Amino acid sequence: MMLTTEQVAERLRGQGFKVTPQRLAVYQALARTKAHPNAETLFKELRPLYPTMSLATVYKSLSILCAIGLAQELSLGEDSFRYDADTSHHPHIRCTVCGRVDDVPAMETEAFTKRVANETGYSLTDYQVYFFGRCPVCRKANPVH
Repeated sequence: MMLTTEQVAERLRGQGFKVTPQRLAVYQALARTKAHPNAETLFKELRPLYPTMSLATVYKSLSILCAIGLAQELSLGEDSFRYDADTSHHPHIRCTVCGRVDDVPAMETEAFTKRVANETGYSLTDYQVYFFGRCPVCRKANPVH
């Protein structure tokens, strides 16, 4: 669920961060997409609207959004992290051919995480689940593999 600009501003202020147009823009761009972009993709999208914005500003904004619980960082075995404004616990799947990343819908993870905690003795504080394979488009383009 995408928060309003006012809600994002309130969360930033409440956690001791300045509210800047760039930070708000990074959140809005991230919340509008299901593509799980990296910082460079967001930078390219926002640069025409914010010509003075730097890539470092995008990275810093993403870091802050993750720290205050408005985004999550995804480590999918690529050169850079991907980001998701949906901070609920849900698995992701990445195409090993084209790099597309999708959410895995409605997968019950509670029993799985309880089992992991019980079998390892860990007290889980967080988790992320990733799957890898070929997306439907890549499978159609090359059905042999």
